[in-house]
Amino acid sequence: MPENTPPAELMALHDMILGKWVAQAVSFAAKLGIADSLKDGPKGCDELARMNQMDADSLYRVLRALASVGVFAEVEDRRFALTPTAEFLRSDAPGSLRAVATMVGEDWTWRPWGDLYGSVKTGERAFDRVFGMPPFEYLAKNPIAATVFDEAMTGWSTQNSPPVAAAWDFSGIDTLMDVGGGHGLLLATILKANPSLKGILYETPEVCEGARERFEAEGLADRCRVVPGDFFETVPQGADACILKSVIHDWDDARAARILRNCARALGPGGRVLLAEMVIPPGNDRHPGKLLDLEMLVLAGGRERTEEQFRDLLASAGIRLSRIVPTGSPMCVIEGVVDPA
Repeated sequence: MPENTPPAELMALHDMILGKWVAQAVSFAAKLGIADSLKDGPKGCDELARMNQMDADSLYRVLRALASVGVFAEVEDRRFALTPTAEFLRSDAPGSLRAVATMVGEDWTWRPWGDLYGSVKTGERAFDRVFGMPPFEYLAKNPIAATVFDEAMTGWSTQNSPPVAAAWDFSGIDTLMDVGGGHGLLLATILKANPSLKGILYETPEVCEGARERFEAEGLADRCRVVPGDFFETVPQGADACILKSVIHDWDDARAARILRNCARALGPGGRVLLAEMVIPPGNDRHPGKLLDLEMLVLAGGRERTEEQFRDLLASAGIRLSRIVPTGSPMCVIEGVVDPA
């Protein structure tokens, strides 16, 4: 190593500290759809700037910075092309992360992180202090933000729904209810993989129409009912099992247990409750859930949980954790069985 070369550990910490620069630049490029503009071949920065009504020199500086970390490549003077990494910022790419990248740079996801100190000090989410209301109320009042959020959640679901659907054997289930299932991507994936299975999607009224459109488009409307409601108040009967993907992590233990108790009442003894969530492993190994847990702390007020925490949470709702099934993604399927009353 040359005498003046900084230690690798120092440079690694340097990159972590300055990670916000990369995140914001990637989010900016995602919002502009730069990857979509380059899918047919390289384009000059002046042309990209005209297409997006941007200052050409400033846009060049952003794209040059992104090229330095492998997102885009400057193939000749001020002309940029896609890289294998940038392909995943295309809207039409399988597993696209464009919507997720867009959301990460939004004001309503970014500003609460500036009050991480307050969340750690009080144990309360920063979002309410910054915006004066809970996050889901904010989204209900800001339809543009809600659209960004819904698209990002669909982007995440595109990544993890197939592994979740493949990991658990649904053959013994007659009717599966997806509680808080958004626009139905996970349930549609499961139904297509299990032709004899029937489904119920339970969501808030404002989300249900999008789910109906998905099931109609995928030829599943005759096998799946869409039911509006509030899972804090009740969960409808009629299913043998409930699945909740990335729902429980949004809430503290008291509210999560309330949702789970409503599921248990709807299913009755012996019913299966399936949670598709990350399970935090012990030790110092890297795991995406350990950082996502901080997002839950400052934005949602929920948390990622360990196996023992899931066991205790389920037990508080009258559900026995029977097993945890890994998937081909960071998520697991946590299987619970409703105990006799």
